[in-house]
Amino acid sequence: MSFEVIASGLQFPEGPIVMPDGSVIVVEIKRGTLTRCWKDKTEVIAKPGGGPNGAALGPDGAIYLCNNGGFAWHEINGLTIPGLAADDYETGRIERVDLNTGKVERVYEGVGGNKLRGPNDIVFEQGGAFWFTDLGKNWPRGKDRGGLYWAKTDGSEIKEASYGHVGLNGVGLSPDEKVVYAAETETGKLWAFDITAPGEVVRSPMGGPSGRCVAVQNYHCFFDSLAVQANGDVCVATILNGGITTITPAGVSTHTPFPDLITTNIAFGGADMGDAYITLSSTGQLVKARWPAPGKKLNFNPY
Repeated sequence: MSFEVIASGLQFPEGPIVMPDGSVIVVEIKRGTLTRCWKDKTEVIAKPGGGPNGAALGPDGAIYLCNNGGFAWHEINGLTIPGLAADDYETGRIERVDLNTGKVERVYEGVGGNKLRGPNDIVFEQGGAFWFTDLGKNWPRGKDRGGLYWAKTDGSEIKEASYGHVGLNGVGLSPDEKVVYAAETETGKLWAFDITAPGEVVRSPMGGPSGRCVAVQNYHCFFDSLAVQANGDVCVATILNGGITTITPAGVSTHTPFPDLITTNIAFGGADMGDAYITLSSTGQLVKARWPAPGKKLNFNPY
């Protein structure tokens, strides 16, 4: 698929938000910033530090960030690769960023007496609350697991919908908002969680992690963030087999390659929602391509 480079030299970009002025806001995880990108120009909006990850516009016009707390970083064959928890890792958290001032506020650091480990991606529902995933955190001899969460923007309520997954990453809502999708990184699986009430999903009859498996790939890959098309198909950024894997609700997968082993995010914009903005993270690029199907409009996003 042909594409144009919007920005380069970024320090592991993710979480693109397409803005009506023609800019795209991304996080730079390694740099610890929220950055606005125009064609061949960038500007730092805020410096939350840690590891700013997934980002979304909320009902109040602020950007809400999943902050994973920070990674250790490696340069391998000219590629930037995230690793274990950073030496100065403190905690994962949800943050609010005022776009006018760049002020960063922490909204949540834990749930039910447990610390958030590595919040990763976020999506807002029509009512103004949001779903987010926690990837967990990797250590030299172990891993903290994560899960799927729901919360209100004012800090008044947070719920753990499902816990114990092997690294939940991308998250998105079906067009009718009856299902929340999440991509599991290390297994290359797409999970669907049927919503039963605010912040609640159908529980597993065996206890433990909930959800139903929509698809798993027949080759070794990792799944990263995702976006949902207007027709309900789910586009999952794919690592190792770098590109975007599009999965129907019935579980049929097709793959569109991009030239980065660590392709991490896709977001839709444009008047017809047919422009796809994709982060090629290990090479530090934000690119734009015309997508064969329009994306689903996000709640509270100008597009």
